[in-house]
Amino acid sequence: MSDSKAKPVYKRILLKLSGEALMGEGQFGIDPQTINRIAANVVELLDFGVEVGLVVGGGNLFRGAGLAEAGMERVTGDHMGMLATVMNALAMQDALEHQGANARVMSAVKINQICEDYIKRRAVRHLEKGRVAIFAAGTGNPFFTTDSAASLRAVEIGADLLIKATKVDGIYTSDPVKDPTATRYDNLSFDEVLDQRLAVMDATAIVLCRDHNMPLCVLNINEPGALMKTMQGEHVGTFVR
Repeated sequence: MSDSKAKPVYKRILLKLSGEALMGEGQFGIDPQTINRIAANVVELLDFGVEVGLVVGGGNLFRGAGLAEAGMERVTGDHMGMLATVMNALAMQDALEHQGANARVMSAVKINQICEDYIKRRAVRHLEKGRVAIFAAGTGNPFFTTDSAASLRAVEIGADLLIKATKVDGIYTSDPVKDPTATRYDNLSFDEVLDQRLAVMDATAIVLCRDHNMPLCVLNINEPGALMKTMQGEHVGTFVR
């Protein structure tokens, strides 16, 4: 049991969740049990005194890049993908509120009857008041991934750490699912990630973190206690600095 007087090592974080993280064991959509478990993990961080911003992908509902390869105009596909992230963000907001947390969805595209517009100062104010700020619709621009949106929002809100929560417990030399000999890194530099083309986030996201000294942690969202251990200063997953 942790010391009740302990303070988090990181006061404000940006948590990036892939859309696939919400599927659980399914092949599509949102698994209620999974999203509720993730919401409970976030509430645990709030109770510990951590300010939490969230960016959620949309790959569990729609992938614009895939349809673009099949012939759809890329900008149209990306706009549809942005709307998928809004749907996931609303689901996460609902899950958090059911567990007693306050949450606000802020969209990079205007959907005023559904959620707030993203405004940096308002987002910071939500965080300061103990609300979870959920950033939807990516950057609001086509051709940019939600990984890039996570890096951008982390820098804008002055986060102490960007966490990419995946189904893998860190960054490996190669895909551990396909390569049983793959080994996990404990620490990396941003330049090493770029030079070795390690597929953890797209290059734009990595460069943005590097240029603004935003530390990145890659961990397994399904590992019990992984987020809390990280906030307590334990080395979980792979750190990129």
